[in-house]
Amino acid sequence: MDKFGYVRVSSTDQNEDRQLLELQRLKIPKRNIYIDKQSGKNFNRPRYIELLKTLEKGDILYVKSIDRLGRNYKEILKQWQILTKEMEVDIVVIDMPLLDTRTAKDLLGTFIADIVLQVLSFVAQNERENIKRRQEEGIKAAKLRGVEFGRPVIKPPANFQFLVKQWKQGKISADDVAKKSKMSISTFYRRLRELRISTH
Repeated sequence: MDKFGYVRVSSTDQNEDRQLLELQRLKIPKRNIYIDKQSGKNFNRPRYIELLKTLEKGDILYVKSIDRLGRNYKEILKQWQILTKEMEVDIVVIDMPLLDTRTAKDLLGTFIADIVLQVLSFVAQNERENIKRRQEEGIKAAKLRGVEFGRPVIKPPANFQFLVKQWKQGKISADDVAKKSKMSISTFYRRLRELRISTH
């Protein structure tokens, strides 16, 4: 029987220290702690997949909270079933003592744990959808204020048509035009196409 820990943060700029401290407090070996830095919308995560391959019957998996495991209601329930029933691994959700499969072995305990799991899984997905909605609303509001997203558009210089004319006459190379226009060669050809369209 081995102890394992799973840590998940939604993006590379989020900090996993709080989760790691909890797992270290429980004396889980560093080699047995698996960390993913990506969304909890599904379980297609490299370190989680590795963890599944490593876990054996009788092992204990610790997670700080249910939303660290995932944020997709159906997927959380499915993975819980795979881990506890098919693989016969125990799960301990540190922030929710009722979700400790080591203690909830009888019918009543299993029933209570299942209800708590379903409620928390629903809350986790609902929060993910709320975050997504707030992000979309924020982007929409920013666009209305004139904030532009994506790469900044490189505008051709005032003498761009003159440079193109020189290029067509073979006086300068395409690289020279791109350098003088402070743009990449691919951007130069794209601007050239746009110029042709607008002059036809």
